[in-house]
Formats: sequence, C-alpha cells, structure tokens
Amino acid sequence: MDLSNKIVQWAMLILLGFIWGSSFILMKKGLLVYSHDEVAALRISISYLCLLPFSIYYLRKTPKKNFKHLIIVGVFGSGIPAFLFTIAETQLTSSLAGMLNSLTPFFTLILGALLFKVTIKKEKTLGVIIGLIGAVVLVASNGIDFSNNQLSYAFFIVAATICYAISVNTIKKHLQDVHSVAITSISFLFIGIPAILYLFTTDFFTITTSNPNASLSIFYITILAIFGTVISIIIFNNIIKHTSAVFASTVTYLIPIFAIGWGVFDGETIHLIQLIAIFIILIGIYFINKIK
Repeated sequence: MDLSNKIVQWAMLILLGFIWGSSFILMKKGLLVYSHDEVAALRISISYLCLLPFSIYYLRKTPKKNFKHLIIVGVFGSGIPAFLFTIAETQLTSSLAGMLNSLTPFFTLILGALLFKVTIKKEKTLGVIIGLIGAVVLVASNGIDFSNNQLSYAFFIVAATICYAISVNTIKKHLQDVHSVAITSISFLFIGIPAILYLFTTDFFTITTSNPNASLSIFYITILAIFGTVISIIIFNNIIKHTSAVFASTVTYLIPIFAIGWGVFDGETIHLIQLIAIFIILIGIYFINKIK
C-alpha cells in the first residue's frame, strides 16, 4: 500500500481511529474479571507472542545501533501506556479519558521541538490547536461528569500521552529506515518477557482457573491485543514513517468520533454540535498533513 499517497494516509488514519476507538470497551470487558495491571500485562504478553515469529525474523536484519531506540519505542509506546490507561479506566469516564487522550498531538509537537529538534511549522501548530478544540467540543457535547471521577487519575492518561509523544518522535527521528513490522515486533521483545513474568506475581492464574467469566474476558483481551495493539501499532508506525509524528498522533482526535459512532449504532442520537466538532477536527488534521 502506497503511504506516500495522501488519500491512503487518511484512509489508514481513519482505520486506526476506528480500531483504537473500539479498544476502550474491550479494556472495560477485561477489567470486569481482572485487575488493571493484569489486563495490561496480559495484553502485552499476547501481543508479544503474536509478534514473536516476526521478532525472530527481523532481529538479525536490524542493526544493533537501533536497539536503544527500539527499547524506547517498546517502553514508552506500548509498555508504560498499557498500564497507565487500564488504571485510569478504573476511575475515569470514557468521555474524560477521550478528551485527555487528545493531548497526544500537542505533546508530540512540543517534545518534538524541545527534545528532538523538530522545526515547528505554523500549519502544524494551527492544525493541532484546531483539532484539539474540535476534540474537546466533541467529547464535551456528551457531557463530562467531573463529580464522579477521581481526577487524580487523569494524570495517568496525561502521562500516557507524553509517553506516546516520546515514542512517535523517536520513530520519526531515529527509525526511518527500519521496517514498521520490525519496529513493532522487536520493540515488544523488550517488554513482552517482563510482562509475562509479572503475571506470575499476580492472581491472574488463580482467577483464570476459578472465575467462570475469565475465558470470556481473555477472549476480549486477546482481540484487544491482536487488533488494538499488534495490527494497529504496525499501521501507526508505518504512518509515522511516511508522514509526520504529529499527523500520526492526530488519530487521538478521531477516537472520540468512532466512540460516538458506536453510540449511534447502539441507538443514540447524534447532534448538530457533534457534526460541527467532527468537521473542525478534520480541518485541523488537514492543516497538520499539509506539510511533512
């Protein structure tokens, strides 16, 4: 697939938004049986096992000089955020989580300039601001209930967005010549085994053998791992390589759109303000993708 084509870039970004927009409900399903850290560790473990054949294949083909950057991508792009998001999901509503997740392009832009010496272009800055406004309006249109949330948990998602920003900038800056499947699979080598070992320190195996709903939760977490992690991260890394770190990170603007789409599918009504917010988001992403 030719990701140098802007139509293809948009198509892949929208597909990614759809996959990740469906991931929150899968996390919730896993949390019905397992603790937040068990869900995160199992998600990483399953992803690692799925990617293992590719890891073995690409390991010898990838220069060792890239390993330190692949460790950063594994830890900050998948490892730490997996735990941060599941613990946040235990206390935050999906609306507030979605709004906070939309900070990813903002931190990608800022950290890109401060740590990775990326030149900030006016179009991208304008696009980030417009897209962020659209995302906030879209999420707020469903109402944000602050009274029922442990707002301290909001910092977990903010921290996760900073981690994502570090990861995407690392890929764009240092791993341009590495195949996207190699980036994904090898980065999981550094977090997969620790995640599996961690599961042995929890009640995961006891719960699995004693809880009648455990098999269904594992099924949901497996879907989350395969689609919400393995396939989506390969697509995401490919988008970063062919566009910009900021454009790729704007997928977080699209996630609330699909969350609302699922609501419409389930019988909810979409309002004019939500359509306007979606239009604002698309304008923002357009400005971001004007210049690499």
